[in-house]
Amino acid sequence: MGGIESLVLDERRYFFGFDYSADLVVSPLIDDAAAMAAFAAAHMRQRTGEHDASYWAELVEAAVASSALTDADAHREFTSAALHEELPDPGGHLLYLLGAATGWADWFAASPEATAAAARLKLDTEDPAFLDECLAVLAGQGVDDSPDEWLVARFHLTETVRHLPGNWAELFAPLAAGLAEEE
Repeated sequence: MGGIESLVLDERRYFFGFDYSADLVVSPLIDDAAAMAAFAAAHMRQRTGEHDASYWAELVEAAVASSALTDADAHREFTSAALHEELPDPGGHLLYLLGAATGWADWFAASPEATAAAARLKLDTEDPAFLDECLAVLAGQGVDDSPDEWLVARFHLTETVRHLPGNWAELFAPLAAGLAEEE
């Protein structure tokens, strides 16, 4: 059950299915409008039931002009260079998409160090806003003056990219690569 959304990465538009009621990405990133419509016709439904590719093509076209997830087109545009070089904005659309693509999973059981840092910071890692808190501190104070926030943010973002489904992982790999270089 869902609709169509889109984003632009390195000046190339990608479409994806999105389940608004569950806040989940439900498809790979597809860079061809007709292929997205065909995928949706085969694998997605709306509350009104199944629909053919021509119905979905209209939703694909609408996803170019607007989004139900964000008001600003600029929030749907990314570059590999920026992903590699900059931390995501606290509360930004990128963090939301990555969370929705991974089913809002929590990776902290895999890292005693990140778990300890989150505990020292008194973060509720079950609330996705914990990452916003860390990123805001890092934006204001920098990595060197915020080692616990850096450890938590780096670990969570790296694990998120590692757990992204399908081609999401490949296309957003520059984020993890940039974080690894900062270690």
